[in-house]
Amino acid sequence: MSRKLDFPVFDADNHMYETTDAFTKYLPDSHAGLVKYVQVAGRTKIALRNTISEYIPNPTFNKVAPPGAQEVEFKLKNPSSRTKAPKEGDKVLTDPPRYIDALPAFFNPADRLELMNELSIDRAVMWPTLASLLEERLADDPEATHVVVHALNEWMYEHWSFNVEDRIFPTPVITLPIVDEAIRELDRVVERGARVILIRPAPVPDLKGGRRSFALPEYDRFWQRVEEAGVLVGMHASDDGFQRYLNEWEGNKGEYLPFAHHNSGFHELLHAESRTIKDVVASIIGHGLATRFPKLRFMPVENGSSWVRPLVETFQKVYDRVPQAFDEDPMVAFKRSVYIHPFHEEDPIGLVDIVGADNVVFGSDYPHPEGLFDPVTWVDELEDLDLADRKKIMGGTLSKLFGLDPELGALPATSGAARG
Repeated sequence: MSRKLDFPVFDADNHMYETTDAFTKYLPDSHAGLVKYVQVAGRTKIALRNTISEYIPNPTFNKVAPPGAQEVEFKLKNPSSRTKAPKEGDKVLTDPPRYIDALPAFFNPADRLELMNELSIDRAVMWPTLASLLEERLADDPEATHVVVHALNEWMYEHWSFNVEDRIFPTPVITLPIVDEAIRELDRVVERGARVILIRPAPVPDLKGGRRSFALPEYDRFWQRVEEAGVLVGMHASDDGFQRYLNEWEGNKGEYLPFAHHNSGFHELLHAESRTIKDVVASIIGHGLATRFPKLRFMPVENGSSWVRPLVETFQKVYDRVPQAFDEDPMVAFKRSVYIHPFHEEDPIGLVDIVGADNVVFGSDYPHPEGLFDPVTWVDELEDLDLADRKKIMGGTLSKLFGLDPELGALPATSGAARG
């Protein structure tokens, strides 16, 4: 068991691992073969339209790196990095193996509820993992994109539902190339209980081979339905297409490989700027989406927070110079509409100084290796804040966004009520 906090914990960034039929079980015959699992040198790989992707090295997830492995390795090699002493109940740091057999809790809600109890996590937003490769690799075929995303959502609903006992909230994907199809998919998942949706934080491929921001007025019919439904708009990091831009500068043609080591300082410089999520949020504010629909709430997840300060400074500078370019103060729109999930290695106190505690949420990226080993221990990074602000960040604000009681603690895991 992990340390039990004195207040509920709502984790904004948990992940499921998809089973190998997640994209194919509900694919119609018209798109049979769109997604395949193939053998390459004795290893299973995923292929879309017969093109093998290395985006996820092991797309079966039968063996995975241990949760929080990178954090554990770093702290064991650099003891001075542990600025806070372990407390009673904290999990002991030990050298992690390179791989483990994936736990059943990574694949189904019944076992995941039990694991959440062990980790002292009361509630969690549950994002897919492999799904993050889909939209970019089908960018030139909007119809196929909508078909495979719908198939994924059908699988997700069957395996997880969209609300497990008000504790686990899986995130159906909504893709936007064909607005009418996006509205139909949104209506389906909301009718089935979805409280949060996953929108790729990237320009949307269109039917003519171009791309444009989803914050432009042509998408307003969709956003009106989102606002009416009251669902949270999650924008989890994914393959956002930025590799195309990098390839132009570096003379490459390859796909985005999130786990590959890059030797180019140029690549690392651009990656450190969080260019895409910064531009996405700038578009939401600068193209007026947050003003046209003031009840929309956006939550960028696993995009870090290093982009926040430079964007806020730009908002303030530009608004001072050309206020007529905006329908309202961009900082008013930003603080009303955007909630930030910082990486665990970043400075949450500095982030609170910029946007306020009401706009910061906790997320562990569990069970990914680059996430947290013992998620609730991150609360120690908030010790300089008062109790009310710690409670907001660790779950209170997210509970309010979901329309839930922020004071409600963990419920017993009752596997009979959960899909498994």
